[in-house]
Amino acid sequence: MPTDTQPAPLVTLEAVTKRYAAITALDNVDLTIRAGEAIGLAGENGSGKSTLIKVLVGVEHESGGRIMFDGEPQSRLTPTAATAAGVQVIFQDFSLFPNLTVAENITMTAERATGTVLVRNARARARATEVLNRVGVKLDLDARVERLPVAHKQLVAICRALAADARLIIMDEPTTALTEREVARLLDLIRTLKADGVAVLFVSHKLGEVLEVCETVVVLRNGAKVAEGPATDFDSASLTRAMTGRNVASEPPAPLDPTAPTLLKVEGLVRDGAFEDVSLSLRAGEVLGVAGILGSGRTALAKALFGLARPDRGRVSLDGQDIPLGDPIAAAAAGIGYVPEDRLTEGLFLEQSIAHNIAIGRFDAHAKNGVINLGNLWGEAADWLKRLSVKTPDATAAVRSLSGGNQQRVVLARWMARQPRVLILNGPTVGVDVGSKAEIHGIMADLAASGLGVIVISDDLPELLATCHSILVMKGGRITEVVPGGAGVTEADLSHKLAS
Repeated sequence: MPTDTQPAPLVTLEAVTKRYAAITALDNVDLTIRAGEAIGLAGENGSGKSTLIKVLVGVEHESGGRIMFDGEPQSRLTPTAATAAGVQVIFQDFSLFPNLTVAENITMTAERATGTVLVRNARARARATEVLNRVGVKLDLDARVERLPVAHKQLVAICRALAADARLIIMDEPTTALTEREVARLLDLIRTLKADGVAVLFVSHKLGEVLEVCETVVVLRNGAKVAEGPATDFDSASLTRAMTGRNVASEPPAPLDPTAPTLLKVEGLVRDGAFEDVSLSLRAGEVLGVAGILGSGRTALAKALFGLARPDRGRVSLDGQDIPLGDPIAAAAAGIGYVPEDRLTEGLFLEQSIAHNIAIGRFDAHAKNGVINLGNLWGEAADWLKRLSVKTPDATAAVRSLSGGNQQRVVLARWMARQPRVLILNGPTVGVDVGSKAEIHGIMADLAASGLGVIVISDDLPELLATCHSILVMKGGRITEVVPGGAGVTEADLSHKLAS
């Protein structure tokens, strides 16, 4: 029986198991969620977190065990029944309607729950405004979602869940595309929700956030619950060890050779309204970070360096040779590669095979007299899968079937196969679990050690400090400071420089 200080369970999972043919995705998982508490669900990609969420909201049905809402067993739970019980989920792909406005997306779930056929625009706008004010952000209510940046799409998805007055909100990587300031707002909002009696299941690869906002942490590994306890019993090291089953060490970047030649030189680059008077240089073997809040110009700069956006003036040269501005084909041919921040919509062909994704842009390397040598193409792909430790049965699988960390390695493999001189990584570990994150950092270090120049753009300040020789701070479209990486500057120091 619940006590005065411990409310009755809102949701209970008892020995829940989910099998797909011979694969056990969930193995006898128990979980209790009470009103007003935040539970952190941690685990590497493939650990069973997403499957657990899908079972909990009725998208998938358990193979064994039972699910209870308010103590009542749920037989063949459906998404409609879960919604009626007050369960709302924000999936990693947002599940938004790209052709609808911000206001329409925010209020869609709540309007449908009332059984209304016609959506009144004034009512939708009023409700959307109320929720946006609650979150503390401003968005154009009439903007089509398809035109929003990733961070704003994430905010719309969060606001939609809040508009439905949920009793339990499941947040699956909710801070992936948010700036530090927006993350702080979200964590404050979660505290407010808890005080109002709303429960939160918080799923994140950012372990610091899990430990900061959650009372309890549950860890899954290979479909089984391997650890559970108060958040105060964990730190980042012990939580990482529980998730991976091993100690994951973080090595600082190797010292930069002071005699290394300059690869990339940028002089007085300007794109009106995006960035102003940007100059930088990148040497062979150097990992250069770029930090800045949303709107600082960092992504616009990255796209300009790769030719996806044309600067109004300035100069970009590689190995002393000028590169035509606004021409990605010329940039790639010169030896510049670019891994975008949104790999799902900008970096991958999700329905195509892993091998085709790796070979895209260089099919001529596998062709003779206009005929593609498929054996050569598949062989090279298999070699890259082995070298980058991509976890997949074979290269014929659709890239959609891979976890986030493995998808990111496929994008890296595509560019590494082209043997670039400079590689620009925009959010290299966004949505990637802690084990894969460490491995991708290792790949970045190996690339630098082989003589490449690497530019890393990231919201993850510890990532920049751990992997970069120096970090450019961007504010208002300008580079305002150059900060040393490694142990010379703390995360708090760098955060202050971005905010001040």
